[in-house]
Amino acid sequence: MSGLRFESMADMPPRMREAYAKQVLPEAQAQQAAPHMRVFLDEFPAERAGIRFDSQKEARRYDELMVMLRAGIITDLRLQPQFTLQESYITETGERIRAVRYTADFSYRFGNKLVVEDVKSAATRTKEYLRNKKFMRSKFGIDIQEI
Repeated sequence: MSGLRFESMADMPPRMREAYAKQVLPEAQAQQAAPHMRVFLDEFPAERAGIRFDSQKEARRYDELMVMLRAGIITDLRLQPQFTLQESYITETGERIRAVRYTADFSYRFGNKLVVEDVKSAATRTKEYLRNKKFMRSKFGIDIQEI
């Protein structure tokens, strides 16, 4: 790459990190990678049972939830559930304003309680996410659990 130098994978753009990981760090090496490298590897897509996840961390959480579901600890596991935070509407001038929706990573029932989870890293805790988290609390009374 004509003179581009990065001190760590964190400094690379996301697509470049993904390409680098595919070339240099095959799956077998990823398991033995140093702990600081595993953090970056967690950000790469993963697949379980034909389901694509945005990160390795999210895929591992899915595995944990499936074990809990099979054991009967949780029920009604849903992937990518959507919540409408604000309905769409039309202004006085006729402009259509789209609905505001939040898509969580997982939701399930633990007893009678609905639990909503979102797998987060420092990079994915955006202002938009934090705003949606507040909306979920005020509109539905649901505290999003960050994993």
